[in-house]
Amino acid sequence: MSVISIGQAAVLGVVEGVTEFLPVSSTGHLKITEGLMGIPVDDASVVGFTAVIQVGAIAAVLVYFFKDIVRIVSAWGRGLTDKEERYHHDYKFAWWVIYATIPIVVVGLAAKPLVEGPLASLWVVAGSLIVGSGVMWAADQMGRHKRGEDDTTFKDAMLVGCSQILALLFPGFSRSGATMSTALILDLDRVAATRLSFFLGIPALTGAGLYELKDAIGTGVGAAPLVVGTAVSFIVAYASIAWLLKFVARHSFNAFVVYRVVVGVLLLALLGTGALNA
Repeated sequence: MSVISIGQAAVLGVVEGVTEFLPVSSTGHLKITEGLMGIPVDDASVVGFTAVIQVGAIAAVLVYFFKDIVRIVSAWGRGLTDKEERYHHDYKFAWWVIYATIPIVVVGLAAKPLVEGPLASLWVVAGSLIVGSGVMWAADQMGRHKRGEDDTTFKDAMLVGCSQILALLFPGFSRSGATMSTALILDLDRVAATRLSFFLGIPALTGAGLYELKDAIGTGVGAAPLVVGTAVSFIVAYASIAWLLKFVARHSFNAFVVYRVVVGVLLLALLGTGALNA
């Protein structure tokens, strides 16, 4: 019998789709939701399931930014044989995404036992939600928001890419929150920070989903819950991306900061009273 039912998979797909690209921690929200539904958050198949349904959200990014991705990949392909093309920003940006993904891959493989063990605790999620909120608030205040997407550099991509490690090690910190905060500290504007976060997330999250696929299928989660969770995640994430880009063009990240603190405090209360098992 599958440890996750089709109905639960649909709920988790909605949670993943809504939270993957908002700076509120999709991993944290998934673990909280799993805990409330009585699903064992540290089960290998459950960890694999959550990684696989992320691919649905990543597919939404691929569809939403299809023209941009085709332009960047095409420039990269042309630059492999044409020296003149190598001066174009798109060609360099493609390489930056590749280089910026290497650190999280190395750390992800090395720290897998920790990530799936002690660091999977909801206590860690609660603390990371609150601490990450402080980082996000400070970054939004510090950043001068004066640089656009065309102004990004190799240094920007590497620093933002490496910041994904924070979310990997501390579920609740939020991958998008960490990357957006780093980009803001580097003085990118909010839209550029958000788009850079999207692009850098594509290889890391896709790779994680494919790597975990064997665990999800082989140790307790059937094909039907995986398909449902991934499909729902895709649909909801697409809408979430469109909304977020419009929101950050006109607003600060303060609403997300407040929300994260509230969720973190509530989670600490639930864990402290024993209403929720860590």
